Amino acid sequence: MSRETCYRCRRPLALCLCPREAPMATRTRIVLLMHIKEWRREKCATGRLTCLHLSNSEIIPGVAFDDNPRVRALVDDPGNYPMLLYPGENAIDLSTGTFPAGALGGRRLVVFLVDATWSCSRTVLKESPGLLALPRLMFSLRERSRFVIKRQPQAWCLSTIEATHELLLALEAAGLDEYPDKRRLLASFDAMQDLQIRMSAQAGHPRFVPRE
Repeated sequence: MSRETCYRCRRPLALCLCPREAPMATRTRIVLLMHIKEWRREKCATGRLTCLHLSNSEIIPGVAFDDNPRVRALVDDPGNYPMLLYPGENAIDLSTGTFPAGALGGRRLVVFLVDATWSCSRTVLKESPGLLALPRLMFSLRERSRFVIKRQPQAWCLSTIEATHELLLALEAAGLDEYPDKRRLLASFDAMQDLQIRMSAQAGHPRFVPRE
């Protein structure tokens, strides 16, 4: 007999991670381009948690996004200013306060984030060259990932929910947005990990990976 599942976070109802508070409002549209492998996972991943907490956000599943109707609608909308959160030589580093004054011109900032494992992220960008043609954003990492149930491939790697948290902090510091509750996303991330650790311990398969 299958267990009842929450349709929002896709976890068993008894282990639901949906927030009790209403989603936070931001001026920036946060768009997660979720690799189809991540999308098909039954349990709540950090991308789903992110969007549960942000009202102005959405998930678009796929691999090749250049011809995706929803992505095209967001990119081609003259009222939007689409950007990709991805480091690079020409990326605007929000941490240095170098966002061009007046660049938005009254348009809504739309930031695309690739939500996938690092190997799958490379696949998405290979299959979606149009994404790399967008103006890019980046930020300087302030601290290492809080992930303890999963080891990140590099010290500078962050989960999707952590990357969104850092992005919103940087956007607020640059005067481009307001981040009303700066503890909420990370608190949700910690709660998800605590639950995973407890469930793994009860099953006799602890997954705690200490930070070095």
